Amino acid sequence: MDAPSHFVFGLERRNGQRRLMHSLREGHRAPRERLSEMRVMTGKTATATLILLSFLLLGVLYCYQNYRVFVSFELNDSRPKDRAADFLPLSDEFHLEAEHLQYKQPSILQGRTDVVTVTPWLAPVVWDGTFDPVLLDSLYRPRNISVAITVFAVGKYIRFLEDFLQTAEQHFFVGFNVHVYVFTDRPNELPRVHMAAGRQVTVRSVPSSQRWQEISAHRMELIQTLIEELNNQKDYIFCLDVDSRFHGRWGTESLGRLVAVIHPGYYRNRRSQLPYERRQESRAFLAPEDGDFYYCGGAFGGRLQEVHLMAKTCRLNFEEDARGGIEAAWQEESHLNRYLWFNKPSKVLSPEYLWQDFKSREPEIHLIRFSGVVKNYAEIRPNA
Repeated sequence: MDAPSHFVFGLERRNGQRRLMHSLREGHRAPRERLSEMRVMTGKTATATLILLSFLLLGVLYCYQNYRVFVSFELNDSRPKDRAADFLPLSDEFHLEAEHLQYKQPSILQGRTDVVTVTPWLAPVVWDGTFDPVLLDSLYRPRNISVAITVFAVGKYIRFLEDFLQTAEQHFFVGFNVHVYVFTDRPNELPRVHMAAGRQVTVRSVPSSQRWQEISAHRMELIQTLIEELNNQKDYIFCLDVDSRFHGRWGTESLGRLVAVIHPGYYRNRRSQLPYERRQESRAFLAPEDGDFYYCGGAFGGRLQEVHLMAKTCRLNFEEDARGGIEAAWQEESHLNRYLWFNKPSKVLSPEYLWQDFKSREPEIHLIRFSGVVKNYAEIRPNA
């Protein structure tokens, strides 16, 4: 073969080899590219699936949160293990209708400016001049609500019962169904007080005690037991001190899921000065930086399920303290204040709703509705 032919054939042979090698390389590369593409598609599918699952989870959480009737602010394990009564269905609240009612147009530009009328958690603080009593009664009366009262007249405290009942007939939920439950160790000394239609008194016997602190401490247990026996036969319940009397209206403006009364002796004090239980060993303990208001142990209430849960929790915490040899500074009032720090009341009543007769009226107190009477504790308390 001459030189030119050898050159041409050699060139074609080398070109053919290059084409063969290129084809082999491309043949090996295609599966790798396809594998890479499959990985990308798989990643995109996994991302889409994760997004869909996230939306599904958010939907479930949204439905769950809307089913709950209230938010618990409890940050530790102070609640009882039995949590069956923690949550209430939304339908448990009354639907109030105002059809055909005539009343003065409300205003958001006028009203009380000398006091706070709403808490930081948006619960109303009830003062004179912040509500329309006729409108509220007209809204609640068609619901035919019933209200229970618990009052403890043990030992010499029986002497205050007649004045309590008589003034309650004049001012407490007048025109509504009211059932007063009197806990006493002296049932034969019960005073005779005329009760209007739809209102009655029931006596429940309790044992005497040599320590007024024990009488105070057992209140929560007895309230819990009463509510369990009532079995939702009443709509609301208020737990009030017997050594008190009514001076003015106490009515539908006070109704709420969980209702607390600001103590008249401490509402001007700073948080660190409030008489909470400060010993960390107690289940009623509140740190100096904790607490909203100091609430009365002599007046609180709300829906039966809510008050039952509060009474049960306070009782269990009190019993836990007793096992550790501790008695909170102000017995059930200390435990009540801790409970209300973690479980905010839905309505707060101003000191109008439990004033003290030995105190002069402050400028912001336009009306005293209920007050503790002046008394000699050394004479009426068994171990004062």
